[in-house]
Amino acid sequence: MDINFYKYQGTGNDFIMIDGRSFSLGPDPIPYIQQLCHRKFGIGADGLILIQTHEDYDFEMCYYNADGSQSMCGNGARCAVAFASFLGIIEHETSFLAIDGAHTATISGNSVALRMGDVKEIKTVDQDFFANTGSPHHMRFVNKVEEYDVVSTGRQIRNDSEKYPEGTNVNFISTLSPDTIMVRTYERGVEDETLSCGTGVTACALVYGEQKQKNNINIQTPGGNLQVSFEKSEDGSFQEIVLTGPADQVFTGTISVN
Repeated sequence: MDINFYKYQGTGNDFIMIDGRSFSLGPDPIPYIQQLCHRKFGIGADGLILIQTHEDYDFEMCYYNADGSQSMCGNGARCAVAFASFLGIIEHETSFLAIDGAHTATISGNSVALRMGDVKEIKTVDQDFFANTGSPHHMRFVNKVEEYDVVSTGRQIRNDSEKYPEGTNVNFISTLSPDTIMVRTYERGVEDETLSCGTGVTACALVYGEQKQKNNINIQTPGGNLQVSFEKSEDGSFQEIVLTGPADQVFTGTISVN
């Protein structure tokens, strides 16, 4: 089977994009996804995204992690918006469906501002924190996150079956200035550190913003810079959450898979 694909990246989080409006990976797409995302034997990516038609929205984003599991991906969704714009499905604004529900977004140049889903609460886990921003995220504040052992510590927390029977993503945070944090993330489904994680930096911005009484946070990741703004309601939930950052097409091609 020959597959036409596009490669996109959002602050180093990279994705294989496929126009799925008239194409299907078949009833069991997982082996294809694992092969395509493999960095030695395939194209190589943190995940794969199919853009599909939907009668009630501009498009539907079907996101798969590199291991074939499904989740919400903030950077992937921003890249999906850029891809939909490239395909001529949308212009500057869009409403689309993802695994966690409906989202809206705007695009200007290579900058995509994505409206995330509301977050009910931030939970305390021992000395750390947890929030679900469309995907589950454990968060820990550390000193000098650039020197921290993200992979081994993240893998240990991710596989803590007592606390997280279904696993979790794990984020490590350091404060750089009153309005800026640095975040590194160990991603479930990739099973390694990624250069950036959109749902992860969103969760980190919420917990930092709540502590510091700020609602517009700049986030540095190993792959680039993002911004998160939000509003906190009287019941303690977080609303009007917007994740903003770049989304770029890297290359395109055709690959044959068995």
